[in-house]
Parts: sequence; structure tokens; C-alpha cells
Amino acid sequence: MIDTEGDCAEWSFPDDPGAVRTARQAVRGQLREWGLDSLADLAALLVSELVTNALRHATGPIGVRLVRPSGLGGVLLVEVSDPLPDPPRERAARLEDEGGRGLHLVASSSRRWGTRPGAAGKTVWFELAVP
Repeated sequence: MIDTEGDCAEWSFPDDPGAVRTARQAVRGQLREWGLDSLADLAALLVSELVTNALRHATGPIGVRLVRPSGLGGVLLVEVSDPLPDPPRERAARLEDEGGRGLHLVASSSRRWGTRPGAAGKTVWFELAVP
């Protein structure tokens, strides 16, 4: 069970390549406002990977949500949603591949991560430990 009670910020971005940069800026700005600057670069990087995946594989709006759960001190929950119901699959990228490393980066950089189906599409989420 994922606790989604607590401080929350969420955005919806259009199916447009500029959404990646805008999502990174929004995440950095919110984390700065919450005093979590130390997580801003990593969270923005992982969000940009997931938003890029959503742009490559889905059409429609992309949702980004940050939650500081009240019941789980020391954790930041980050969610990226898109209209495609198929869950992403982590794969081993070859040296010459230009893509395929995003989920591996999320898995290796976060405390834990996963996916869950939504009413329309899916949400990929990850947790970062708050120092």
C-alpha cells in the first residue's frame, strides 16, 4: 500500500517533447519550496526519464505528482502517469543502444519503485529517501 496522504504537488503536461524540460523544472521548484534541494537533481533526472518513456510509448497527457507522505517520514513519493495501460519493462541496454536505460536508472537510484494500473492508463512510481 502506498501512502498518498501528506503534502502533495501535481501537474499535467501535454504530449509534447517540451514536457520533459517543464516537468524537470516543476519538480526542482517544488522540492526547493519544500526544502528538499538535496533530492532535486536526482528526482528531476528520474522524472525526465519516465516522462520521456511516456512520450515515446503513449499519447495524451502525462501526470507528475510529488507526495511527502505524512505516515512515512523520510520518504518522497514520485509518480508519473500516462494513458497507456501496458506496464513498462526494465531491460538490459546494449552499449550501442541510445535508449533503454531509464527504468534501470530508476530501479538503481530509488529506494523502491513499481507500477500500478489506473482508471485510464498506468502510474510508474518511485520513492527517494529524504536525508
